[in-house]
Parts: sequence; structure tokens; C-alpha cells
Amino acid sequence: MTTSGHPLNPEQAAETAADAAPADRAAPADATQASAPQPNLEALAAEAADLRDKLLRTLAEMENLRRRTEREVADAKSYAIAAFARDVLNVADNMERALAAVPADAVSGDAALTTLVEGVELTERELAKTLEKHGVRRVEAAGGKFDPNLHQAMFEIPNPDVPTGTVVQVVQTGYVLGERILRPALVGVAKGGPKVAPEAPPPSEPSDRG
Repeated sequence: MTTSGHPLNPEQAAETAADAAPADRAAPADATQASAPQPNLEALAAEAADLRDKLLRTLAEMENLRRRTEREVADAKSYAIAAFARDVLNVADNMERALAAVPADAVSGDAALTTLVEGVELTERELAKTLEKHGVRRVEAAGGKFDPNLHQAMFEIPNPDVPTGTVVQVVQTGYVLGERILRPALVGVAKGGPKVAPEAPPPSEPSDRG
């Protein structure tokens, strides 16, 4: 290579090559930067929305699971004694039958029998209190309207004096445990009397619009 018609010596040629090298090396870097793909903002936004939706669904499922677990634990505590309570009801039935089998005139004429009956009655009341303390309550059926959720009809008794469907006899006392039926009451139901009219809906309030 020559400059102004004069040949370059080796040192001048090396300096000239060194000055040109940085520009030559910078060109590929600029080309790579220009060709790099730009991020797709719409795709990123869609992915973020999908992740947010999955997170919200997961949180809702966890909350439902927590509530369901709490309810199941509460039910387990409330109804754990159901089997035991049913067995105890047989004792209550036997006491009730024993008291019903004693004639009233026999009690009044025998001091020892009177004391025995009073003891059984006291035990029966204490047993009822203990059962009620643990959520076991009697189903009051006599004289009320037959309820298939609480009563089991064993027979019908013709009786024109009371509305049809009235419980007129209780064969076996029913019990509930909390909000659940532990044992339905076995009852006799009246028939042949006046039918109970359905309850009328409450009157609607007059509208102000003319």
C-alpha cells in the first residue's frame, strides 16, 4: 500500500490496520442487536392473566376445602355419640314401659311401691337431662300434626273430633340429635275428621304505582 505515491513501511501499515479493526468488529454486534426478536407484549399479558386466573381458582378451592373440613369436624363432634345414644334410648324405653305398667291405685296403697316408682321416675328424668345435655331431645308428637320427617305412622284411628293427620297416640317416643333425626316417633294418626286447610300466603302489600 502507498500513501501519496510513497510506499508504507511495516510500522505504518500495522498502525493503519489497528485503526480500522474496531470499526470492523463493531459492525457484527450492531447487526445482532438489530436482529434480536422483540418481546410479544400481548402474549405476556395473556400468560399473566391465565396465571392469575389459576391462582384465584386455587385459592377458592382451598377456601372451600377449609370450610368443608371445618363442617365435617363439627359434625363429627356433634354426631359421634349417635350409636351410643341409640343404645341408651332402649334404657329410657324400658323405664317408660315400667312406669306405664304400674297401676295408679296400686301405687297409692303401697308405700314401698310408691318409693320404687318415685325412684324410677327420678332416674328417668335424670337420664332425659343427660341426653339433652349432649344434644339428644325428645320429639313431642302427641296432639300435633303428622310430620313424616319426625314421625312414622303405624296405624290410623278413626276420630271425627280431630283434624285428619293429627297424632293421637304415641307407640314409641322419637328423638333427635342436634338437627338430625335419631329415631322417629312411632305414632297412630287420626282419620275421618275435618281436613286441615292449607296455610294461606301472606297478603301482598298494595303497590303505590297507579
